[in-house]
Formats: sequence, C-alpha cells, structure tokens
Amino acid sequence: MKYLIVGLGNIGPEYELTRHNIGFLTLDRLADQKGAKFEMDRLAYHADFKFKGRAIHLIKPTTYMNLSGKAMKYWMQELKVPKENVLVIVDDIALPFAKLRMRAKGSSAGHNGLKNIEELTGGQNYPRLKFGVGDDFSKGRQVDYVLSNFTKQEFEELPFAMDKAIDMTLGFCTIGVSRTMTQFND
Repeated sequence: MKYLIVGLGNIGPEYELTRHNIGFLTLDRLADQKGAKFEMDRLAYHADFKFKGRAIHLIKPTTYMNLSGKAMKYWMQELKVPKENVLVIVDDIALPFAKLRMRAKGSSAGHNGLKNIEELTGGQNYPRLKFGVGDDFSKGRQVDYVLSNFTKQEFEELPFAMDKAIDMTLGFCTIGVSRTMTQFND
C-alpha cells in the first residue's frame, strides 16, 4: 500500500516559519523522526519511508501555495496513489491554534492551496488534516497573518501539536481516515 502525504507551504527562507507553512514544518518533523531525507524532485521536495508495511511518500510542493494542486496531481500519477490514499496537511484559520481536525473531504473554505487542488484533481473528495493557526488578525489582514511567523509562545507549543499531527498522519496510513477521525478529532 502506498500513501502520499502533501504538506502545504511556500518555499523560501522568508516563509519558512510562517503559519501558512505548517504543512511543510510537520513533514520536516515527520521525516526527521523516520530518518527520511527530502530531495528536490519534479515540482516538490520528496522523501519516503516504510511504516508498518506501507510505503509513505512525503511531498512539499515547490510550486508555491496557490499552485499546490499541480505538484499533488503529478505525484499521485507518478506514484500511482489513489486519491483516498492522499492526505493534505494544511493551515486553517477557522480552528484555534494547535487544534487538529481530519476530514475525509470538504470545501476549500477559501484556502487558495486547497482551491487549486480541487481544480486540478477533480473535486473536494480527498482527505485533509487541518492544523489550526488561529485567527488573531483584523479585518482584511488575513494574508499578513498567515504569512507571519508564529509567536514565541506558539513556537513553544508547536512540537506537541506537530507530534499529534504526525500520529494522525500515521494513523491515516494504517487504520484509515474514519478510525483516525474517531480516535483523534476533538
């Protein structure tokens, strides 16, 4: 069984530690824990490892957030991974900071990375793990907020939330989306 885990974010040092890059940050931590190394490949940084008999492929698209679907579509085809075995890790301003929620499908909720994935992969029927980044911004300042760095206190709490996100990701690959949602969603 093959799985593709897509962490959303933007490439470049200016975006590295921003809220919008929580998908990248979570995959970096997962790869470190599993001894996997990211290498630049077609449209993404790619790493893979084996876990409980499953081949797990991680990608961090290099297409920038708004074109994430291009990389996801390419890697799904390249690796022959069905959509139900793809998990997208994405920041979510509708959830409080560090709250995690897995969904089997759903709308983009205005997230440009998810909108592009919907357009290029044919709809909303793909699993996603939404990572809450909070909504502490004034009207019209959403872009500035998601492209800003985490606060010092958030940085201190981040490893615990990322570890839970990793547990949920590995659960997705082993026990499936429904059981993972039941076990982990708050």
